[in-house]
Amino acid sequence: MKHFQFSGLLQNDGWQDGLTVSVDSKGIITDIHSGKEDGAEVVNGYAIPGFQNAHSHAFQYAMAGLAEKHKSGAEADDFWNWREAMYQLALTMKPEDLETVATMLYSEMVRHGYTHVAEFHYLHHDIEGKPYNNIAEHGERLIAAAKKAGIKITLVPMFYQKGGFGMEPQVKQRRFISKSEADYLNLLEASRQATTHYDGASLGYGIHSLRAVEPSLIKSFLADNKMAIPFHIHISEQLKEIQDCLSFLGKRPVEWLLDNAEVSENYHLVHATHLVDSEVVGIANANAHVVLCPSTEGNLGDGIFPLRQFQKLGGRWSIGTDSHIGLNPLEELRILDYGQRLTSHQRNTFVDHKVNDSGEYAIKQSQLAGRAAMGNQRQAYFEVGQPLDAVVYDAKKPLLATACSSNRLSTIVYASDSSWVKGTIVNGDWVVKDHNHLKADEIAADFAKTMNALGVR
Repeated sequence: MKHFQFSGLLQNDGWQDGLTVSVDSKGIITDIHSGKEDGAEVVNGYAIPGFQNAHSHAFQYAMAGLAEKHKSGAEADDFWNWREAMYQLALTMKPEDLETVATMLYSEMVRHGYTHVAEFHYLHHDIEGKPYNNIAEHGERLIAAAKKAGIKITLVPMFYQKGGFGMEPQVKQRRFISKSEADYLNLLEASRQATTHYDGASLGYGIHSLRAVEPSLIKSFLADNKMAIPFHIHISEQLKEIQDCLSFLGKRPVEWLLDNAEVSENYHLVHATHLVDSEVVGIANANAHVVLCPSTEGNLGDGIFPLRQFQKLGGRWSIGTDSHIGLNPLEELRILDYGQRLTSHQRNTFVDHKVNDSGEYAIKQSQLAGRAAMGNQRQAYFEVGQPLDAVVYDAKKPLLATACSSNRLSTIVYASDSSWVKGTIVNGDWVVKDHNHLKADEIAADFAKTMNALGVR
């Protein structure tokens, strides 16, 4: 039995100061009570639930910061140019390289306060595009990386069949492709088996995008495979994608999905950037979630999601780091909020009829919708019978030390940087303590060796 006495613990109804949290040998909370406990570790910090990273492509971390040299002249530099560079990167990695890169990435996620990641996984096959003998080889590598880094993972293998609307796959996409529904379902089952190797692993499923699978197959696949695990899909990220969809399907992407699938609270629509009013209403009425990745969406020039309209309809959203150009969850929340403020000229983005504190609302949305993206419907931030997963902010930081409890959360959300993270606890164990990941040196050395060998940086 271990005991943590925090300066403050964030619960759904606000801060509770001076609480002691007891956990058993598996990191499950057995008691939360006020006052001291003999032998308790006194933590001079404020604990909030660990963040949920609802959208990740781990291999893309290897190219973070490398796509900022733009060709001169009239040629456009947009998402589609960036995608070609990403395809080139995808053709370089062996399974051991992917594991090393993912381990580095996941350790950095934990250092910033994430305790769970949904890995939107489509790098399935070998460099020649042939399935490995273990068709979930890369999924197993990602799970191994999460285990070593100390983060929980929801592995979401993607169904990726086509090269675009009505197009055969490009040669550069050869590592992604499942030729048939049967191939994908075999991959999904092998991925499920892979999750049994780590107590912190679970499974989701999904279609990469409407352009990535034959439309008739999307309809039959979604009708026949209503699984009790989260479903993820990229949708309406780019204007060209919408124009191509209109030309090929006669409808906008979200419009087509709403008309051809039983969209529900189990759906997590990634980006959904460019929507018309009827699509915003349709997503909200279906109780579906959107997954927003503000640092990546900004970096790629995607656009700004109509968040204010969506929230007025009770829409639910989570955050993800996608291509990992940014890894601070609070930065994702700030970029999301400030994009709305800049376009609306108003400051009350993160509020509804129940919550009028921006920091409180941002945490509530990203936490609860983020958990749903992992297949976790738990509503309580911390409770007996659930694991202790928390990010702890240093109570000695001057702005935090002088803030009253009612201003504490927004001080963290809006005024902090990564140096405020005192540590991160997963399953009742410090994975990051006093600002350092406990395996930082080993993980960083392996990463440097791999990057030098690949020569991509």
